[in-house]
Amino acid sequence: MPSMDIVSEINLEEVRNATDNASRELATRFDFRGVEASLEWKTPNVVIKSEGDFQVKQIVDILRSQLTKRSIDAKAMTVGKYEFSGRSCSVNVSFKEGIEQPVAKKVVKLIKDSKLKVQAAIQGEQLRVTGKKRDDLQAVMQLVKNGEFEQSFQFTNFRD
Repeated sequence: MPSMDIVSEINLEEVRNATDNASRELATRFDFRGVEASLEWKTPNVVIKSEGDFQVKQIVDILRSQLTKRSIDAKAMTVGKYEFSGRSCSVNVSFKEGIEQPVAKKVVKLIKDSKLKVQAAIQGEQLRVTGKKRDDLQAVMQLVKNGEFEQSFQFTNFRD
């Protein structure tokens, strides 16, 4: 019986590389000349600091574009609250891994409401989907990809 797992994982090494590339891009940008701005990798978070919140938003966009170039879904990135201290502004960017229980229940409900002949079961921080046909599993993949979730999903252990 064919089965697959739905997981939410990111490669932290690629996130670190994207942070380094964004830092290099920041050093060469004309609009950041003479401005104290930085990206700092603190596993598994990125701390962004600059003189104003507008500049911090620009740096977040630079980081997002670098993550996209490295095939990391931007939905995995969570931008924290902007913190102001004196003349500087900072923000903590974290990355979601694993499927939390409420999101997993929404995915299972979406799969069951689709009337596909598959079974979905929550197993810790991942979902196991089994069915009689590979086509049904591929339909589940499309259904989850097109779903409105604030999280990125990957499909692993696709077995016949």
